[in-house]
Amino acid sequence: MPVIIGRRELIAALGGAAVWPLGAHAQQPAMPVVGYLNFETPGSVPTTRHLLDAFRLGLAEGGYTDGKTVRIEFAYGNFKPELLLPAARDLVRLNVDVIFAPGGPVVVAAVREATSSIPIVALDLESDPLAKGWVKSLARPGGNMTGFFLDIPEMSGKQLELLREVLPHLSRIAVIGVPGLNAVQFAATEAAARAVAVEAETLEVRSYDDFADAMEAARTKHAEAGVLLSSPLVYGYSKQIAELALAKRLPLICLFPEFAKLGGFMAYGPKMDDEFRRCGGYVGRILHGAKPSDLPIQRPEKFELVINLKTATALGLDMPTQLQQLADELIE
Repeated sequence: MPVIIGRRELIAALGGAAVWPLGAHAQQPAMPVVGYLNFETPGSVPTTRHLLDAFRLGLAEGGYTDGKTVRIEFAYGNFKPELLLPAARDLVRLNVDVIFAPGGPVVVAAVREATSSIPIVALDLESDPLAKGWVKSLARPGGNMTGFFLDIPEMSGKQLELLREVLPHLSRIAVIGVPGLNAVQFAATEAAARAVAVEAETLEVRSYDDFADAMEAARTKHAEAGVLLSSPLVYGYSKQIAELALAKRLPLICLFPEFAKLGGFMAYGPKMDDEFRRCGGYVGRILHGAKPSDLPIQRPEKFELVINLKTATALGLDMPTQLQQLADELIE
């Protein structure tokens, strides 16, 4: 079953109420409640904990402090897409004031199916919300949803370009992602590869246990490098995936900067803690009375190129000086 966490214990709430004068208790304003729907338990793996802190910071910048002037109710699918819709409906039954939905198209689709009235702030690095019909326009979304979305085709082309800077004779890459969840990224990366005459081997994973087989398949198919598509699964297991790739001597690039910081070869993508902070700010604006229909869809503003020189050396790769100079961070 989907899980809701973060509710106040009923006995504690009643005990606190008992010491207030009746009139004072009646005048207490209701604390707004934010629903937080995610693919995995927020903060359940070390890689994701700072994102929750960043979201809280964005709320605080808008005048809302978690536990004091706002309460967050968490719901999650425990890495199982089929649990997301029941989890979203649990939040709707709690009558939360706004729902924050990071985690990609399966999370956004679940919360959109669960409610057409509660405001939604989405964070999706996979989808084009206009092409999906989720919004009427980027400037004025209409309906009950706004949020932050990434231009995936442009990002895929840039990642492939960076790999070719290191491996100028690159002819075959592995494209590793979650079927269904990464449909747009698979298509965009394969198109970017075709445009430069690079063959793309599609390798599907559904759980962390599948990554070892995917890396072995990449090796047997003679992939010279790989693109690791973004998903909550990849974000949560970045360190372990980086270790698997190194063991199979497969240079991987990923959208998440944390991947390279935790041992992966290279990363280029949006600064995730900045995106969560900005989402917190949008949630705060809605709590102050703004309508999601009037808040424009935003694109990421800050991108990071992170190169792990230690991993590059272990893989026997010479990093071009110019590329090193362009990097926002070099891991040595």
